[in-house]
Amino acid sequence: MTDYSTARRHMVDGQVRPNDVTDLRVISAMLEVARERFVPPAAAALAYLDLDLALGEGTASTRRLLKPLVLAKLLNAADLKTTDRVLVVGCATGYAAAVLATIVGEVVALEQDAGLAQTARATLSSLPNVKVVSGPLVDGWPQAAPYDLILLEGATEVEPQAFRQQLKDGGRLLCVLGSPPGASATLYRRSGNEMGGRAVFDAAAAVLPGFEKRPECAF
Repeated sequence: MTDYSTARRHMVDGQVRPNDVTDLRVISAMLEVARERFVPPAAAALAYLDLDLALGEGTASTRRLLKPLVLAKLLNAADLKTTDRVLVVGCATGYAAAVLATIVGEVVALEQDAGLAQTARATLSSLPNVKVVSGPLVDGWPQAAPYDLILLEGATEVEPQAFRQQLKDGGRLLCVLGSPPGASATLYRRSGNEMGGRAVFDAAAAVLPGFEKRPECAF
């Protein structure tokens, strides 16, 4: 039988701490939140490996949890505050939302896949500062905007400028932008009617539904 608490500590000590994750709140949260609860039971033994873990079949067959290190480095770059209201786009089963909930004031977790949303509601039901909502990922969740931070829990092949209006002035957006081998974790910040971004580290992730680059037409 897997000793999950030991596996969790090994994940943090072996993957997170040695790779420039310096926010002790992120490290503490990842030591606290049981990642095995957020993956299919058959994959629980793999929960703490350096993998993008597949989460389902059918409409959820392309969905994956971010690698622990990628999530940790994204949150480390986010400059999280205890007063932040955060929108997680593509929350899947809720792992990133659970980690964030230990640090920030409020988390809105958006998911469009009905099965994943149902799982997220179950895994996050004990957290009073998390609300799971259902809707198209590309639309965000303007009903609770503006947000201090928006986290895309997956990659986008297109610039996420459509989310600018859902950020507070000075608000941040974090995502993995692009496809391998040229993908990178990118931090955007809103300033008035503009939103500029900069790459913060190399990363790769599964592209979220609706965030694929449209193929160019050939004539």
